[in-house]
Amino acid sequence: MSRVNGSEIGHPHAGTDLNFDFPQLIEHAARTRHLVAGTVIGSGTVSNRDPAVGSSCLAERRMLEVIATGKPSTDFLRFGDSVEIEMYRPDGGSVFGAIHQTVRQYA
Repeated sequence: MSRVNGSEIGHPHAGTDLNFDFPQLIEHAARTRHLVAGTVIGSGTVSNRDPAVGSSCLAERRMLEVIATGKPSTDFLRFGDSVEIEMYRPDGGSVFGAIHQTVRQYA
């Protein structure tokens, strides 16, 4: 689930519609890298084919808006905006707890 300033922008399912599943990603990475305990493998942003679930990437969301209406309607993040992400198990429990961040200008 992804929220910006408290408004949900998406609730995509990480295990659905992946071009490559995690075993395939790990296999590919292991071909060219020495993977050790604690190695983190990322899949990139999560999205699904069903547009009703929304997006977890603002650039992707804006492009889907351009395709649908000819122009984006979602703003990029600004200083002071809050972002929240959380991932849920099939039973509804949180995988790692909610992550809350606020966009701040680098001083």
